[in-house]
Amino acid sequence: MSATQNNLPLWVQDRDEVIAASTTDTQWRYQTPPDYSRSKENLAQESIHNHLEGTLEAIVQNLVRTFEMEVSFKTDPKQWLSIVNDKFRVSTNGGVEYTAADLAAQGTYNLFMADSEHYKALTESFESSAKIFHTTFTKGFPWEVLEVFSGPPNVTFKWRHWGHFDGAYKDYAATKEIVEIIGMSVARVTEDLKIISLEHYFDNTLFLEKLTASGKQTDTENQGSACPFSSWFKKFRQS
Repeated sequence: MSATQNNLPLWVQDRDEVIAASTTDTQWRYQTPPDYSRSKENLAQESIHNHLEGTLEAIVQNLVRTFEMEVSFKTDPKQWLSIVNDKFRVSTNGGVEYTAADLAAQGTYNLFMADSEHYKALTESFESSAKIFHTTFTKGFPWEVLEVFSGPPNVTFKWRHWGHFDGAYKDYAATKEIVEIIGMSVARVTEDLKIISLEHYFDNTLFLEKLTASGKQTDTENQGSACPFSSWFKKFRQS
Protein backbone atom coordinates (compact mmCIF):
# COMPACT_ATOMS: atom_id res chain seq x y z
CA MET A 1 0.00 0.00 0.00
CA SER A 2 0.97 3.59 -0.41
CA ALA A 3 2.96 5.68 2.05
CA THR A 4 2.93 9.38 2.69
CA GLN A 5 5.80 11.78 2.37
CA ASN A 6 6.97 10.75 5.86
CA ASN A 7 7.32 7.17 4.55
CA LEU A 8 4.87 5.67 7.02
CA PRO A 9 2.65 2.86 5.69
CA LEU A 10 -0.97 3.78 5.15
CA TRP A 11 -2.25 1.59 8.01
CA VAL A 12 -0.29 3.54 10.65
CA GLN A 13 -1.57 6.89 9.46
CA ASP A 14 -4.79 8.48 10.70
CA ARG A 15 -7.67 6.06 10.10
CA ASP A 16 -9.46 8.71 8.02
CA GLU A 17 -6.59 8.39 5.53
CA VAL A 18 -7.20 4.64 5.38
CA ILE A 19 -10.91 5.19 4.79
CA ALA A 20 -10.23 7.80 2.11
CA ALA A 21 -7.91 5.38 0.29
CA SER A 22 -10.51 2.60 0.18
CA THR A 23 -11.63 1.37 -3.22
CA THR A 24 -15.08 0.85 -4.69
CA ASP A 25 -14.89 -2.89 -3.98
CA THR A 26 -14.39 -2.39 -0.23
CA GLN A 27 -17.12 -4.32 1.57
CA TRP A 28 -18.51 -2.03 4.27
CA ARG A 29 -20.68 -3.58 6.97
CA TYR A 30 -23.20 -0.75 6.82
CA GLN A 31 -22.81 -0.20 3.06
CA THR A 32 -20.97 3.12 3.46
CA PRO A 33 -17.65 4.08 5.13
CA PRO A 34 -17.77 5.07 8.81
CA ASP A 35 -17.81 8.70 9.88
CA TYR A 36 -15.46 9.42 12.80
CA SER A 37 -16.27 13.11 13.18
CA ARG A 38 -17.98 12.56 16.53
CA SER A 39 -15.06 10.54 17.86
CA LYS A 40 -12.64 13.27 16.79
CA GLU A 41 -14.59 15.81 18.82
CA ASN A 42 -14.51 13.57 21.90
CA LEU A 43 -10.83 12.77 21.46
CA ALA A 44 -9.93 16.46 21.16
CA GLN A 45 -11.82 17.31 24.35
CA GLU A 46 -11.16 14.28 26.55
CA SER A 47 -7.89 12.58 25.56
CA ILE A 48 -5.19 12.55 28.21
CA HIS A 49 -2.41 12.64 25.61
CA ASN A 50 -1.93 14.40 22.30
CA HIS A 51 0.87 12.38 20.74
CA LEU A 52 3.03 14.15 18.17
CA GLU A 53 2.75 12.84 14.62
CA GLY A 54 5.49 10.36 13.80
CA THR A 55 6.25 9.38 17.39
CA LEU A 56 6.09 5.71 18.38
CA GLU A 57 3.02 6.45 20.53
CA ALA A 58 1.18 8.06 17.61
CA ILE A 59 2.14 5.22 15.25
CA VAL A 60 0.92 2.53 17.66
CA GLN A 61 -2.28 4.47 18.34
CA ASN A 62 -3.01 4.89 14.63
CA LEU A 63 -2.34 1.21 13.92
CA VAL A 64 -4.73 -0.01 16.61
CA ARG A 65 -7.40 2.51 15.63
CA THR A 66 -7.13 1.38 12.01
CA PHE A 67 -7.41 -2.24 13.14
CA GLU A 68 -10.48 -1.44 15.25
CA MET A 69 -12.07 0.42 12.33
CA GLU A 70 -11.47 -2.45 9.95
CA VAL A 71 -12.83 -5.07 12.35
CA SER A 72 -15.93 -2.97 13.04
CA PHE A 73 -16.74 -1.84 9.52
CA LYS A 74 -15.05 -4.04 6.88
CA THR A 75 -16.83 -7.37 6.54
CA ASP A 76 -14.07 -9.12 4.56
CA PRO A 77 -10.90 -9.68 6.64
CA LYS A 78 -8.90 -10.07 3.44
CA GLN A 79 -9.42 -6.33 2.94
CA TRP A 80 -7.96 -5.42 6.35
CA LEU A 81 -4.68 -3.59 5.75
CA SER A 82 -3.57 -3.58 9.40
CA ILE A 83 -2.91 -7.31 9.82
CA VAL A 84 -1.15 -10.31 8.31
CA ASN A 85 -4.39 -12.10 7.58
CA ASP A 86 -3.26 -15.73 7.36
CA LYS A 87 -1.18 -15.51 10.54
CA PHE A 88 -3.20 -13.12 12.67
CA ARG A 89 -4.34 -14.20 16.13
CA VAL A 90 -5.83 -12.23 19.03
CA SER A 91 -6.48 -13.17 22.66
CA THR A 92 -7.69 -11.58 25.88
CA ASN A 93 -6.23 -12.23 29.32
CA GLY A 94 -4.36 -15.30 28.12
CA GLY A 95 -7.50 -16.96 26.80
CA VAL A 96 -8.55 -18.48 23.49
CA GLU A 97 -6.78 -17.24 20.36
CA TYR A 98 -9.11 -16.01 17.62
CA THR A 99 -8.53 -15.46 13.90
CA ALA A 100 -9.49 -12.49 11.75
CA ALA A 101 -12.42 -14.52 10.41
CA ASP A 102 -13.63 -15.06 13.99
CA LEU A 103 -13.55 -11.31 14.64
CA ALA A 104 -15.39 -10.52 11.42
CA ALA A 105 -18.12 -13.02 12.25
CA GLN A 106 -18.62 -12.38 15.98
CA GLY A 107 -17.24 -8.91 16.73
CA THR A 108 -14.74 -7.64 19.26
CA TYR A 109 -17.24 -7.27 22.11
CA ASN A 110 -18.28 -10.91 21.95
CA LEU A 111 -14.76 -12.30 21.72
CA PHE A 112 -13.10 -9.93 24.18
CA MET A 113 -15.85 -9.84 26.82
CA ALA A 114 -16.77 -13.53 26.79
CA ASP A 115 -19.53 -14.97 28.99
CA SER A 116 -20.14 -13.54 32.46
CA GLU A 117 -22.99 -12.70 34.81
CA HIS A 118 -23.75 -9.42 33.05
CA TYR A 119 -22.82 -10.25 29.45
CA LYS A 120 -23.63 -13.43 27.52
CA ALA A 121 -21.43 -13.45 24.44
CA LEU A 122 -22.88 -16.74 23.17
CA THR A 123 -26.33 -15.20 22.82
CA GLU A 124 -25.21 -12.03 21.01
CA SER A 125 -24.49 -11.49 17.32
CA PHE A 126 -22.05 -8.98 15.86
CA GLU A 127 -24.89 -6.53 15.27
CA SER A 128 -26.65 -7.01 18.62
CA SER A 129 -23.43 -6.61 20.61
CA ALA A 130 -22.55 -3.43 18.73
CA LYS A 131 -26.04 -2.07 19.37
CA ILE A 132 -25.78 -2.73 23.11
CA PHE A 133 -22.62 -0.69 23.56
CA HIS A 134 -23.46 2.05 21.10
CA THR A 135 -26.72 2.70 22.92
CA THR A 136 -24.91 2.54 26.27
CA PHE A 137 -22.29 5.09 25.18
CA THR A 138 -24.31 7.33 22.89
CA LYS A 139 -21.45 9.84 22.52
CA GLY A 140 -18.97 7.18 21.47
CA PHE A 141 -16.41 4.96 23.17
CA PRO A 142 -12.98 6.48 22.34
CA TRP A 143 -9.63 4.74 22.72
CA GLU A 144 -6.13 6.12 23.16
CA VAL A 145 -2.58 4.98 23.85
CA LEU A 146 -1.27 6.13 27.22
CA GLU A 147 2.28 4.81 27.08
CA VAL A 148 4.45 2.57 24.87
CA PHE A 149 6.97 0.44 26.74
CA SER A 150 8.71 -1.32 23.85
CA GLY A 151 8.92 -0.86 20.10
CA PRO A 152 8.75 -3.33 17.20
CA PRO A 153 8.71 -6.21 16.69
CA ASN A 154 6.98 -6.79 20.05
CA VAL A 155 5.14 -3.59 20.91
CA THR A 156 3.95 -3.39 24.51
CA PHE A 157 1.64 -0.53 25.39
CA LYS A 158 -0.85 0.78 27.94
CA TRP A 159 -4.20 2.12 26.77
CA ARG A 160 -7.42 3.77 27.90
CA HIS A 161 -11.01 3.20 26.70
CA TRP A 162 -13.74 5.49 28.02
CA GLY A 163 -17.26 6.68 27.41
CA HIS A 164 -20.13 8.66 28.92
CA PHE A 165 -22.57 6.15 30.42
CA ASP A 166 -25.62 8.14 29.34
CA GLY A 167 -27.73 5.38 27.82
CA ALA A 168 -29.06 2.27 29.53
CA TYR A 169 -26.90 -0.85 29.49
CA LYS A 170 -29.51 -3.49 28.64
CA ASP A 171 -32.04 -2.89 31.46
CA TYR A 172 -29.58 -1.19 33.82
CA ALA A 173 -30.00 2.54 34.35
CA ALA A 174 -27.41 5.00 33.09
CA THR A 175 -25.30 6.77 35.72
CA LYS A 176 -24.27 9.68 33.44
CA GLU A 177 -20.69 9.12 34.61
CA ILE A 178 -17.57 8.46 32.56
CA VAL A 179 -16.75 4.74 32.55
CA GLU A 180 -13.08 4.05 31.95
CA ILE A 181 -11.07 0.92 31.18
CA ILE A 182 -7.28 0.83 31.51
CA GLY A 183 -5.51 -2.08 29.85
CA MET A 184 -2.25 -3.41 28.46
CA SER A 185 -1.57 -5.01 25.09
CA VAL A 186 1.28 -6.70 23.28
CA ALA A 187 1.30 -6.48 19.49
CA ARG A 188 3.74 -8.53 17.45
CA VAL A 189 4.26 -6.75 14.13
CA THR A 190 6.12 -7.18 10.85
CA GLU A 191 8.87 -4.89 9.57
CA ASP A 192 6.24 -2.82 7.76
CA LEU A 193 4.12 -2.66 10.94
CA LYS A 194 1.30 -5.06 10.15
CA ILE A 195 -0.11 -6.93 13.15
CA ILE A 196 0.72 -10.63 13.42
CA SER A 197 -0.77 -11.13 16.87
CA LEU A 198 -2.43 -9.14 19.65
CA GLU A 199 -2.67 -9.97 23.33
CA HIS A 200 -5.00 -7.79 25.40
CA TYR A 201 -5.08 -7.65 29.20
CA PHE A 202 -7.83 -5.81 31.09
CA ASP A 203 -10.41 -6.34 33.82
CA ASN A 204 -13.69 -6.84 31.96
CA THR A 205 -15.43 -7.80 35.21
CA LEU A 206 -14.76 -4.37 36.68
CA PHE A 207 -16.03 -2.75 33.48
CA LEU A 208 -19.35 -4.61 33.62
CA GLU A 209 -19.73 -3.93 37.34
CA LYS A 210 -19.62 -0.21 36.54
CA LEU A 211 -22.37 -0.64 33.95
CA THR A 212 -24.67 -2.50 36.36
CA ALA A 213 -23.92 -0.63 39.59
CA SER A 214 -27.02 1.59 39.53
CA GLY A 215 -29.48 -1.29 39.39
CA LYS A 216 -32.14 -2.18 36.87
CA GLN A 217 -34.57 0.33 35.44
CA THR A 218 -38.27 0.19 36.20
CA ASP A 219 -40.71 -0.79 33.45
CA THR A 220 -41.65 2.87 33.03
CA GLU A 221 -38.04 3.88 32.55
CA ASN A 222 -37.52 1.10 30.03
CA GLN A 223 -40.56 2.16 28.01
CA GLY A 224 -39.42 5.76 27.99
CA SER A 225 -35.88 5.04 26.88
CA ALA A 226 -36.35 2.26 24.34
CA CYS A 227 -37.77 4.04 21.32
CA PRO A 228 -35.19 6.72 20.43
CA PHE A 229 -32.30 4.31 19.96
CA SER A 230 -34.01 1.76 17.72
CA SER A 231 -34.45 4.17 14.82
CA TRP A 232 -31.09 5.82 15.46
CA PHE A 233 -29.15 2.55 15.33
CA LYS A 234 -30.65 1.50 12.03
CA LYS A 235 -28.96 4.54 10.48
CA PHE A 236 -25.78 4.17 12.51
CA ARG A 237 -22.43 4.56 10.81
CA GLN A 238 -20.68 6.90 13.20
CA SER A 239 -18.22 5.71 15.82
